Amino acid sequence: MKFRGAFVDSLLIVLGILSAGMGLKGFLLPSHFIDGGVTGISILVADATGLPLSILIFIINIPFLFLGYRKLGIGFALRSAAAIGGLSLALAFMHFPDVTPDKLLTAVFGGVFIGAGIGMAIRGGAVLDGTEIAALLVSKKTQVVRVSDVILILNVIIFGAAILQLGVEKALYSILTYLAASKMIDFILNGLEQYTGMTIVSAKGEEIRIAITQSLGRGVTVYQGKSGYGKDGHINAPREIIFTVATRLEVPLLKKEILRIDPSAFIVQQSVDDTTGGLLKRKKGH
Repeated sequence: MKFRGAFVDSLLIVLGILSAGMGLKGFLLPSHFIDGGVTGISILVADATGLPLSILIFIINIPFLFLGYRKLGIGFALRSAAAIGGLSLALAFMHFPDVTPDKLLTAVFGGVFIGAGIGMAIRGGAVLDGTEIAALLVSKKTQVVRVSDVILILNVIIFGAAILQLGVEKALYSILTYLAASKMIDFILNGLEQYTGMTIVSAKGEEIRIAITQSLGRGVTVYQGKSGYGKDGHINAPREIIFTVATRLEVPLLKKEILRIDPSAFIVQQSVDDTTGGLLKRKKGH
């Protein structure tokens, strides 16, 4: 089982390298566009100095790999070093066709291939770009800004430099590339089916549990709790707290059924990035 998992992870990383290489050499580099993160910095430095991009990508990622080793362990650092090294070799020695001269297609599909590559590498337990490692550490240190905020700030700086070095038009197309890559990473990591977690607090918890599990075919987790002073006037009255996960399309049906049973039920919804195990598909016959 361990061998199979290691093989799948390695395959994902190799496919990620090939996809990112295609995005860079087949789309971005011929049109002098950039992506965000370390890749974008490397392209800008290569354009300014004439140094090989394949070498710069690896060298500029080294500090981030060291941070990854300190934060996430030697296994993650070694896998990431191998992935980034593989991308460097692919850029140096592999031939990728120049797909299209169309700037819009280049920006969008270059981002799609790069995003798919980064996403597959992350699925395999590695990174092709060290920016997110740095963003995670800065976020932990300050405890004020989120990881996404740090990444956004870094990329604003990178694309600001791109405007000065490459011109406004290429910088704007590069921002489009970055957005396409971000969406593709989300798709690879989270999939098409977005899930919503629902927490239901109700005095009729048992009826709601039966409706969700039997009528709607969903799994639930039930907690025992007590109410505070609510609009029903009861203090410390027992409540069953029900948690379930549903797809976005199923949420309206669930809410309608819950409120039919208990119009005063308290429902909290939150987005769920990923799920493993449990009853996430409807039972047959429902």
